[in-house]
Amino acid sequence: MCSLRLEPWTSASRGQSSTNCPTGRGQLCKQDNSSLHKAKYNVLSFLPVRLQPLAMFSFLALFLPFLYRTSVLSAHSPTATLTNIKRPSFLSRNHISQMVIPSEIRFALEPSPIASCTGQSFNITRRCFPADFTFGTATSAYQVEGAVDQGHRGTSIWDTFSHHLGNVIDLSNADITDDHYNRFREDLDLMAEMGVDAYRFSISWSRIFPNASKQVNEVGIDHYNHVIDALLQKGIEPYVTLYHWDLPQALQDKYGGWLSENIIDDFLLFSDTCFHAFGDRVKKWITINEPYSFASQGYSGFGTHAPGRCSFRAKCREGDSNVEPYIVGHNVLLAHASAVALYKAKYQAPQHGLIGITLDSRWYEPLNEASVDDKEASRRALDFHLGWFLGPLVFGDYPTSMKNFVGNRLPTFQKGNTKRQVSVNGSFDFIGLNHYTTAYVRPGRSSYIIASLHNINPDGYFQVSYKRNGKSIGPQSPGAEWLYVVPWGFKNLLDYIRIQYNNPLLIITENGYADMNRSPMASLKTVLNDVLRISYHHDYLRNLLLSIKDGSNVKGYFIWSLLDNWEWGMGFTARFGLHFVDYVGNLTRYPKKSVRWFHNLLEK
Repeated sequence: MCSLRLEPWTSASRGQSSTNCPTGRGQLCKQDNSSLHKAKYNVLSFLPVRLQPLAMFSFLALFLPFLYRTSVLSAHSPTATLTNIKRPSFLSRNHISQMVIPSEIRFALEPSPIASCTGQSFNITRRCFPADFTFGTATSAYQVEGAVDQGHRGTSIWDTFSHHLGNVIDLSNADITDDHYNRFREDLDLMAEMGVDAYRFSISWSRIFPNASKQVNEVGIDHYNHVIDALLQKGIEPYVTLYHWDLPQALQDKYGGWLSENIIDDFLLFSDTCFHAFGDRVKKWITINEPYSFASQGYSGFGTHAPGRCSFRAKCREGDSNVEPYIVGHNVLLAHASAVALYKAKYQAPQHGLIGITLDSRWYEPLNEASVDDKEASRRALDFHLGWFLGPLVFGDYPTSMKNFVGNRLPTFQKGNTKRQVSVNGSFDFIGLNHYTTAYVRPGRSSYIIASLHNINPDGYFQVSYKRNGKSIGPQSPGAEWLYVVPWGFKNLLDYIRIQYNNPLLIITENGYADMNRSPMASLKTVLNDVLRISYHHDYLRNLLLSIKDGSNVKGYFIWSLLDNWEWGMGFTARFGLHFVDYVGNLTRYPKKSVRWFHNLLEK
């Protein structure tokens, strides 16, 4: 049973109109209306209630074809794109002041000269945080680089997966995406204008080792050398993730990728190559990003992530959802620990760097706060999500609840059962944490479909929901149906980690908010007016700061993401970027209002 009792701090719901944005350059887009807000007024109220649905259906049947033709014609009109609109060199204070901003966040746009970090409504500035606190922004190679046919890059499992019809919601792929590979200098200028301290990015394994051979691709090494050098010239510290899901397809074909212990040797070779090539300048290393996400979504449920394996034969040709996620997770921990052991033995002393891993987790709040069963379900949910990996890293073994519920399907850390003896326990200098949202939880077995839709493990015997007594847990993001704005859940999660896992050094490696794709007819002002993102980050930072004041050892916060990008199975349907990317035109970057807000917050 979870003994931690935390009082929630809630923020008011805020609405936003939801339109969708075009994609281009061979990247298709399909409208998603799942997050449309209810209309304020019912124009059919003059009809009897029973006749209103029929009237609405008739209206849609008559006028939707006309609206569709109009939108298609408008999308091809020269005035429909953003490319002909003059791009502001930077969002000025005057430009911001002319836009309507909700009163509850207006005070945070202009940080006061003297920070007051106490009380119920304190003003957040950089000075509220510890002097050694790092603010940054983040991307991953596969989501922003594009340039799949440049630099002798090899094929990754996500290339294969995304080009298979039906695996990406809008039928798009990341062959081009933001073209960050060729435009990284422009993007580094955007970071410098914001005033961030650091940039978290990943190295494409397929650019360093394009195939299953041990031959290093020097063109790939040169590219990342240029990126790192350019960052340092601008005073921005590189935080490098070694594996952000883009496994070389050659290793998947050779022995099944993460399903085989052979992956440990290849990951060690890749890590050693990167430590040697970049470690004289890179002082913060992240071995692997979100193992929970790719182990669960890539090997169970509906196989919605690469390599797309699961037990559901209508979707996956092969896979075993009862066993494979646990095998993958175990091999991830062994590969991570091996890379950390190598770094500490060979590189840490001369290079003076730190190394860790990035985990992700929701906060799981008991649906009924007075129910012992709901509290136990909350603890199990945290064990099966966060504890699956943080437990072995901090305590050397999987959580007891996982061992009890999964049984012999869960691998063990007993000596002699692996190719290499390596200690997972304590194999980190810091833990990266990606957090976005919170859910209610109660005991009960989730169906295969429900568990897949919510990305939860049905073995944990818990169910999630986002409503209590008919009231939503928080405002729903218009761009990601799974993302509810619940700032108090962030503090609860940080407090839980501090209490249950010996208060490790934490860096928030991702936290962000998703806009929906915009209409091709949307004005630039509408596209850039992301006040809900500002509100999200303000409220989450407020709760982060409260947790730090209570003793949580958090030393950094990275915004996801620098740019709108290709969001895996969601394609281009969700925009997490601080900068809008014009996929219809020439990939021009436009700073959203949140850029100026962060710039003001980060002023020293």
